[in-house]
Amino acid sequence: MQKTMTGFTSRFTLFAAAILVALTVMFPLSHGAVAAAPNGTAPNSFADLAERLLPAVVNISTTQVNKKSKRTPQLPQFPPGSPFEDLFRDFFDRNKPGAEPRKVTSLGSGFIIDASGYVVTNHHVIEGASEITVILQDDTNLKAKLIGRDPKTDLALLKVEPKKPLPFVTLGDSSKSRVGDWILAIGNPFGLGGTVTAGIISALKRDINSGPYDSYLQTDASINRGNSGGPMFNLKGEVIGVNTAIFSPSGGSIGIGFAIPSSQVKVVIDQLRKYGHTRRGWLGVRIQTVTKQIAESLGMKNAKGALVAGVNEKGPAHGSGLKAGDVIVQFDDRPVPEMRDLPRLVAETAIDKQVTLTVIRNGKNVTIKLKIGELPEGEEAKAVKVSTNKSNLQMLGLSLTELNATNRKHFKLDTRAKGVLVTDVKEGSASKKGGLQAGDLIVEVAPDTVNTPKEFKERIEKARKAKRKTVLLLTERKKVRQFIVLPVTEG
Repeated sequence: MQKTMTGFTSRFTLFAAAILVALTVMFPLSHGAVAAAPNGTAPNSFADLAERLLPAVVNISTTQVNKKSKRTPQLPQFPPGSPFEDLFRDFFDRNKPGAEPRKVTSLGSGFIIDASGYVVTNHHVIEGASEITVILQDDTNLKAKLIGRDPKTDLALLKVEPKKPLPFVTLGDSSKSRVGDWILAIGNPFGLGGTVTAGIISALKRDINSGPYDSYLQTDASINRGNSGGPMFNLKGEVIGVNTAIFSPSGGSIGIGFAIPSSQVKVVIDQLRKYGHTRRGWLGVRIQTVTKQIAESLGMKNAKGALVAGVNEKGPAHGSGLKAGDVIVQFDDRPVPEMRDLPRLVAETAIDKQVTLTVIRNGKNVTIKLKIGELPEGEEAKAVKVSTNKSNLQMLGLSLTELNATNRKHFKLDTRAKGVLVTDVKEGSASKKGGLQAGDLIVEVAPDTVNTPKEFKERIEKARKAKRKTVLLLTERKKVRQFIVLPVTEG
């Protein structure tokens, strides 16, 4: 087997070499040149760019004080003269109550955005720090003050007081970045300061479930521990991202790194610099993904936008005309391709700004105008999980009844609650697999409200006669509303 594989490899190598010679004759390249990318030629070297940018990239050193436990640790019993006795006694002496707190140091990266000493880094780099030190390229150490931080986007702004103006870099426009563009990443991986790596943008708008506003740039440039908070540059030397996370089973780079796009960084950092905290726009709605089944139920050709599952009575959208069942497809002249795009667009909008929403309602575009409010602490443009059912079952499997004082009390329903009450759901039925359970309220067979089992049945029959494959139910459980898709079948 060894000889056979070796012979095949030799023949394949000769064949590949012949093709390479033929291609070189057909498409000659000058000595040392790199083939041009569709939007321009890649540089022969990144050296000039790296030399220009390195002075503005800094190392971040933080110190945390680990508090000792109030409990007195018990020393294990060893035989007299055991070598472990002294070892364990030293350890327990250092950790007993009253002992000096232990300081732990960690390292990260950052970059200067202003000659006066403003530095951008990740929130997780400085989280819990009692002291923050910024280390310049020439090894100058400057104590840093925390101006503000934003855990939801993992960004933080620091300020140092230099004796002379510092070199700095500017934020570019990440929205112009394309998959395949060259980038440089500079940082402090594993404490090795001033490390430059290169790669391309591998993907845009990545959601890695790290926060409500995920929209990362993905890159194959080597990003490791310690690179966090460092800049990602385009070939113009503009910062288009802040290196923040990696995907790695081992903890080292495997070519999947993520950076916060500069379009998002600019909004957050401007607010931290101005207010010391973020002030985000707020719409006051609960939203969910528009699946293919939901789009079909609403008569939409394509699954897009954000489906409104509910409107907060104390939110800015209340009284604007926006209602459950609307699909927001455009926000302030910007498209909303997916549900997860809306919270970020709203958050980045100035408070008190008058905006226009385009929603799809009953198959038609409807325009709604409202004023954006300020997001209260702990609030988000809440997304609810979607329950869908794709099976072609023969029964909806529902037992329904009208609301009355008795069943309101039994199912602990609010006196203001409206709809048809689900008293039982048959095991194995479409309703069960769709997510319905006893105690749920069916508020709408979209877009029509229902208050009695008779009205529910009429809406189902209407959908069947219209030859619709599914119906969209607006349900309520524990005061939280969401849409559920069910097949329209006999039963």
